Amino acid sequence: MACNYFCDGVDKAPQRSLFNALGMTKEEMDRPLVGIVSSYNEIVPGHMNIDKIVEAVKMGVAMAGGTPVVFPAIAVCDGIAMGHMGMKYSLVTRDLIADSTECMALAHHFDALVMIPNCDKNVPGLLMAAARVNVPTIFVSGGPMLAGHVKGKKTSLSSMFEAVGTYNAGKFTLDDVEEFENKACPTCGSCSGMYTANSMNCLTEVLGMGLRGNGTIPAVYSERLKLAKHAGMQVMELYKKNIRPRDIMTKDAFINAITADMALGCSTNSMLHLPAIAHECGVELDLDFVNEISKRTPNLCHLAPAGHTYMEDLNEAGGVYAVLSELNKKNLINTDCMTCTGKTVGENISGVVNKNPELIRPIDNPYSQTGGIAVLRGNLAPDTCVVKRSAVAPEMLAHEGPARVFDCEEDALSAIYDGKINPGEVVVIRYEGPKGTGMPEMFYTTEAISSDEELGKAIALITDGRFSGASKGPAIGHVSPEAAAGGPIALLEEGDLIKIDIPERILEIVGIDGKECSKEEVDKVLSERKSKWKPKEEKYKSGCLNIYSKHAVSPMKGGYMK
Repeated sequence: MACNYFCDGVDKAPQRSLFNALGMTKEEMDRPLVGIVSSYNEIVPGHMNIDKIVEAVKMGVAMAGGTPVVFPAIAVCDGIAMGHMGMKYSLVTRDLIADSTECMALAHHFDALVMIPNCDKNVPGLLMAAARVNVPTIFVSGGPMLAGHVKGKKTSLSSMFEAVGTYNAGKFTLDDVEEFENKACPTCGSCSGMYTANSMNCLTEVLGMGLRGNGTIPAVYSERLKLAKHAGMQVMELYKKNIRPRDIMTKDAFINAITADMALGCSTNSMLHLPAIAHECGVELDLDFVNEISKRTPNLCHLAPAGHTYMEDLNEAGGVYAVLSELNKKNLINTDCMTCTGKTVGENISGVVNKNPELIRPIDNPYSQTGGIAVLRGNLAPDTCVVKRSAVAPEMLAHEGPARVFDCEEDALSAIYDGKINPGEVVVIRYEGPKGTGMPEMFYTTEAISSDEELGKAIALITDGRFSGASKGPAIGHVSPEAAAGGPIALLEEGDLIKIDIPERILEIVGIDGKECSKEEVDKVLSERKSKWKPKEEKYKSGCLNIYSKHAVSPMKGGYMK
């Protein structure tokens, strides 16, 4: 096997002297240098076990003839960051992770990489870095959390937020809340439903960058350590064959990922992350194409928050490969795509069986004939917006009502808690996009609405921010152009009538000040308002949010920094 870049020649002697300072032997220097990107930390539950994953990966790399060297990547726990200033910093970390990993990998001339992520922005950030660096790379995540068990039912983090809402409605005691608090999140791992972290770890499998089980084997299972060892061994095979991320993450692979996304019912955040990752691969994803895929792709899974099954259940049913196998029965998957196994998708899923047709619906008996995510357009979102259609109750798939307009989430929450929002209205939260406040999640708002029995069945929510993968209901995010860029959402006024038609993919302003108007009349009023509109004062004067607000592209393109 070829030696690493630094192992030979007098001109590399200075670098070898520094490897000697690390205690590295000549034998280690003579082997390929494999960077192990560890996202371990002691604040994120999904990452507290990654030190064990790292050791297993290192063993696998060494067994297969490589020299493993660990360096770190940061990660934010969106659950802990929720509800305060910390959530503003969530999305920007994706680009910080990509940038810092690129710097470390290229500055030290690694021959191959093993990425060990787990949580929401950490996974796409490392996939973006893998595409930039483009040396043989494989992913192995920290794995999902096991579901909790409270009052005879399985639970997750979203159950915890619901418990708080139930308490606020006077239907739970403090003891009930404490029971959820102690049992809802019982183990390490990424939160147990099909939230953003698990969505992206599953889609990493579909893209071909992770081995089978990457997205579904629970964090606490010993099988996860075996997977990590196999990933360490397999990266050396990728090195030998010179199979690189851009050989794997092709346009067809991204189409497969979007297709699987629709079947699995993934988080709407995937519609931010997949375009950003694709961009790094030289592939531009048009979100309008997502609707074409959705129209032909049945929704096969209703994992939490859409249903009452969890990642451990998906794993037992056969995992991501079983979902791909079902999709392949109607030729919805490109089976010729190369993967990190060294085999094609078709070879990987050959003989795979769906072990639980109740959890992974057979292709001929889906939850719905169309996919879990819908991309909407209209005069309120000319450049698109997204909604997790599979988590919307049938009676709210179409809705029309007057706008209640708020320039930040905090004001919207206050109005909800003070009883100032009425059934039938449409809550609009703006100036929360990438250029506004870093595009935080509006999870507290969705939970405040859904925990109120009356409002939960009769209120829609629209924002240029985004939503947690745990959000449910008619929560429409990523409205583009965003308010801070002067998009139509910035021109809305209280009482303007908004029409939502998710099956028809429409988000329109259909009336002004409570009165229905023709399209021409609406356009005229919006044009007049636009002439008077002025950008808000820059919110962040320094730091990474200042940089992000200046350089982030539209959410429809992925919200990455250019």
